[in-house]
Amino acid sequence: MTESAARPPHTAVTRKDVARYAGVSAAVVSYVVNRGPKNVSPATEARVREAISVLGYRPNAAARALKLGSSRLLGLVVPDTRNPFFTELAHAVEEEARALGYAVLMTNSDGTMDRERAHIRNLAARQVDGVLLASNLFDPDLGELQAASIPAVLLNTTRHAAGFATVGTDLRAGARAAVEHLIGHGHTSIALAMGSNVSGDTDGRELGWLDALAAAGLPEGPIVRSLFTRDGGYAAGKRLLASAGQPTAVFASSDMQAVGILRALNEAGVAVPGEMAMVSFDGSTDAEYCWPPLSTVKQPVREMAAAAVGALVGQRDPAGPAHIVIPSVLVVRRSCGCP
Repeated sequence: MTESAARPPHTAVTRKDVARYAGVSAAVVSYVVNRGPKNVSPATEARVREAISVLGYRPNAAARALKLGSSRLLGLVVPDTRNPFFTELAHAVEEEARALGYAVLMTNSDGTMDRERAHIRNLAARQVDGVLLASNLFDPDLGELQAASIPAVLLNTTRHAAGFATVGTDLRAGARAAVEHLIGHGHTSIALAMGSNVSGDTDGRELGWLDALAAAGLPEGPIVRSLFTRDGGYAAGKRLLASAGQPTAVFASSDMQAVGILRALNEAGVAVPGEMAMVSFDGSTDAEYCWPPLSTVKQPVREMAAAAVGALVGQRDPAGPAHIVIPSVLVVRRSCGCP
């Protein structure tokens, strides 16, 4: 092999150039790049890979996808990339997909249905191998994906969707465990800071809060509704402080809301957990590094990502689409009153 086989600078390197440099056929280069369908001896593969490295060859991804019938690309739609929970979920999805040889194209719907639909159309047009959707709705419209014969998995959902695999945790059971923990500390007036959703359906976390209070024979505490954001939590905290018969504990439906509530309480000089105990939901890294650290219901991010990616690429559930529910875990820290 000689350097004279290399092409001039700024000229696209082709598979034939690699073959000429390595002293093999173009078909052998294809076998190495695509890892099949025929085996290549280790010595020959080493020569081809050296040629690829020296020449700077980059396979045409679109042509390769057309030939193989697969883009090896998955689409991911999440409602808010600023939310640490969805950031951690996206990271886990990317890691699981990479282990199976797939790349992930992540998009952010910013909590709006118009943008969610636009992302779905765009991903369908790119002919991705599948879509993982953490929707703004409990029951989203997936007609465009069905029309394009692109499989989808609904991620971070509590309901089964006909024809699609769904993966999530039991919001209602997790919320009930959180509120029961606060009741165990002796609290009889427990507020709910509930995030708003596009569909207007009653969220499982609200139902779990109601379940725990009813089982203990306690009256419903005040409910403050706001966005699933730090700003939303801050506004909710201010409304809680202004409400008559201020509660002694609050269950926040997301860690981000809880962070905002903490700020409002701190500004008002309300001690946490001495004067107001708190448990939140999600189990993001932010919850661990607040002060005081937040007791939180941790969603099983890695397990959810593994189940969703596995279902999407056909590694699981050979009998057909299923609803996969992965239990959450109550992580106890200082904000609830525990040592």
